[in-house]
Amino acid sequence: LELKRMSVSKDYRGRGISKALCREVLRFARARGYGAVVLSTSMVQVAAQRLYEGQGFRKVGAFSPSLLGRLLRFQIFHYRCDLPGRT
Repeated sequence: LELKRMSVSKDYRGRGISKALCREVLRFARARGYGAVVLSTSMVQVAAQRLYEGQGFRKVGAFSPSLLGRLLRFQIFHYRCDLPGRT
């Protein structure tokens, strides 16, 4: 299952909404028999990286999205959370 474009309005950040949404995605995936949840985020999204890592995701790869990205050393990180009992 891929988690795409999760965002919480700036007015509501810091209230645990992102953590709750992330936990719900993981619960949803487990209940439907998915083996893992994957997502991508950019190197500048440090708060998002901390959130995902705190929820059990691990960084499994990185890439630069373009030639300009490579020149600027800009990367997109891939994350994966394996779900218990699945491979």
